[in-house]
Amino acid sequence: MKIRLSTFAVALPLVLTTLTGCGMTDKETDDVPSAGTSTSSDAADALEKISSGIYDLIEVKGKASDSRAGVEECPGKDSDTYFKVFHPWSFYPTSPSDLDAAMEQLKERLPKHGWKIVEYGPDTSRNRNIVLIADNDAEKAGVHIAKMPKRERPKLDLTVVSGCYKVPEGQKVEYF
Repeated sequence: MKIRLSTFAVALPLVLTTLTGCGMTDKETDDVPSAGTSTSSDAADALEKISSGIYDLIEVKGKASDSRAGVEECPGKDSDTYFKVFHPWSFYPTSPSDLDAAMEQLKERLPKHGWKIVEYGPDTSRNRNIVLIADNDAEKAGVHIAKMPKRERPKLDLTVVSGCYKVPEGQKVEYF
């Protein structure tokens, strides 16, 4: 569990940094991406659909972990009004030998579905996991994918993150 949390702790800031640099930036502030107006629940549902779309691109037999999206604050913004959504999940191929094929499917297919790959290559961990980071301006989302072949159970570790949402007038952010 410690490894999973530390991987998530490393992955999330990378995705958030990637989102901040992408073209979905709010025109009023050049450093915080805007995803529009939504309730926390609707934004979480939308991000989980984006994750499902990424899962569909893999086309390798396997199983995804069962996880739900969460809500967090947008840095430098009022936490009662602005929020981001994140959805961490993992993909475990039926056969460990299919892990490379799963990552290649994503590398090849994400750009055909509106994603721009902004980074691809080994990370700085001891295992030199291959990392793919991509942004989708139309979806107002980013994804961080790490291929982890040296795990006891080889997997792709994915975290999908939204830009900053604003709740509708008169509502407050619901954190979960």
